[in-house]
Amino acid sequence: MSSTPNSPSPAPDPSEYEGTFYTQVGGKDTFRRLAEKFYEGVAADDQFRAMYPEKDLGPAAERLQMFLEQYWGGPTTYSEQRGHPRLRMRHMPYTINSKARDTWLKHMEAAVDSLDLPPLQREVLWDYLERAAHSLVNTPDEPHSQGLRLA
Repeated sequence: MSSTPNSPSPAPDPSEYEGTFYTQVGGKDTFRRLAEKFYEGVAADDQFRAMYPEKDLGPAAERLQMFLEQYWGGPTTYSEQRGHPRLRMRHMPYTINSKARDTWLKHMEAAVDSLDLPPLQREVLWDYLERAAHSLVNTPDEPHSQGLRLA
């Protein structure tokens, strides 16, 4: 059975992902919990929540889950549904300065910690998320926001 665009892919064979980080950390369930916990934090943070235009964060959580699953060796559903991730391009419409990055990291760290991963797996996951967050900064901070004053 072949899938057509926008039709659900056949259920993946779990053995396809043997040996991947995706499988090592618990697969789909782990990445679902990570995305849900992250967006719970976003929803409870009124100032940061304003950066997310969707009223329902469910679709954003699903996109994050699919992206992370694919990145870590799981199903390629993200690319099948949305094309190449192009993270920087997809985030360009949003003002991402160091404060937004740090707030994102705060909520993501709480989500990662909620997974209770073994230390090495947590470190590998966190290292990637931290690097990704830094790479998406696209707006310089205002000088006064760092306690600097112009003469």
